[in-house]
Amino acid sequence: MKAYAAVAALVLLSACGAGGVVPSPGRAAPAPVPQPGMAALTTVMGASANALIAQFGRPILDVSEGSARKLQFGGPICVLDAYLYPPKSGRGDPVVTFAETRQRNGAPIDQASCAAALKASRSGR
Repeated sequence: MKAYAAVAALVLLSACGAGGVVPSPGRAAPAPVPQPGMAALTTVMGASANALIAQFGRPILDVSEGSARKLQFGGPICVLDAYLYPPKSGRGDPVVTFAETRQRNGAPIDQASCAAALKASRSGR
């Protein structure tokens, strides 16, 4: 419970937004634009679907369109959308090339805070 309270306090103190344009399937994904908290998503960016599931648990949404895949992870505080595309070489598993976070009500949230909250809610289950 203390961990949840600490994460909730961190979320309330960090109201920085995140946003960007999601590339359409079949097109090369643009390089991610640095956003507040992006450094904390180092375990998300470039990760495979299996690596994300190991971090955040089962996604609440798993959508594929062409070679693109979107995994959505949600917790009591926020939602993380991870967009996976095949490597440019054409070999290997698709990896996250773009990630976006938001509070449950759609308001912006710092990406680092959201990732920490999702991990905390997974370990508290």
